[in-house]
Amino acid sequence: MHPFYNLLVLQLPMGTPNPDDNKPLDLSDPFEVIVFIVLPVIIVILYFLWRKQKQKNKK
Repeated sequence: MHPFYNLLVLQLPMGTPNPDDNKPLDLSDPFEVIVFIVLPVIIVILYFLWRKQKQKNKK
């Protein structure tokens, strides 16, 4: 299994993002708060409102 893993690592191009390069979410940055917290919550709320509206129109 060890030689196979080395082949996989060699396949990763240099300079491309990979899971090892991820940083934790920085909550002091307003952009990250908006993109990763506020927008998903708004999308979920709008989805449920849309679904509720769709069910009302069916009746």
